[in-house]
Amino acid sequence: MHEEKSDRVAISDYDTAVLNRVFNPENPHNTTEDIEIINSNEEPKILTAFEQEAKSWEVRGVQEAEDGNLDSSIHMFTQAIQLAPQLSSGYNNRAQALRLKGDIQGALEDLDKAIELNTGNSAVCKAVVQRAILRRYKGDDKGALEDFKSAASRGSAFAQQMLIALNPYAALCNQMLCEVINKLKTGNIEESI
Repeated sequence: MHEEKSDRVAISDYDTAVLNRVFNPENPHNTTEDIEIINSNEEPKILTAFEQEAKSWEVRGVQEAEDGNLDSSIHMFTQAIQLAPQLSSGYNNRAQALRLKGDIQGALEDLDKAIELNTGNSAVCKAVVQRAILRRYKGDDKGALEDFKSAASRGSAFAQQMLIALNPYAALCNQMLCEVINKLKTGNIEESI
């Protein structure tokens, strides 16, 4: 194994955001306002030598995933997890590679572990949103709704929008409102009176 060094380096919120956008371009991203809400109580993370090496494996894993080499990417994220199993990011990143490969169950298991390990509100929020999307994909609307509620309480605007969309009463009201607006636009409002 590697010898643990006492040198520590902080990874900035900006670096974290860049890695997230590069690896998860199709996922919702927080607005500046959301990031301020989410990060308002978070301290910068100081990384040990093992954690720095794990992050290096993660960066290479992201590159492999971008290049379409999902098996290699998953291997690199697994290496990162073995070096620093206490970091949630390795599990979160591997979950995204597994999802891209079509292993939804494996992705859900890694997201569960990432959420369990994570203490940072913004990272937990992102992982919970990702898990909610996968749960909804699998037809677990109840689990998805719970996750969207959890993420919304952590400041996710996307989760708040999904809660509204998943609320059957809100959906019905939205549909009726859209019909009225369309009738107003076309001049057929008298038909509905």
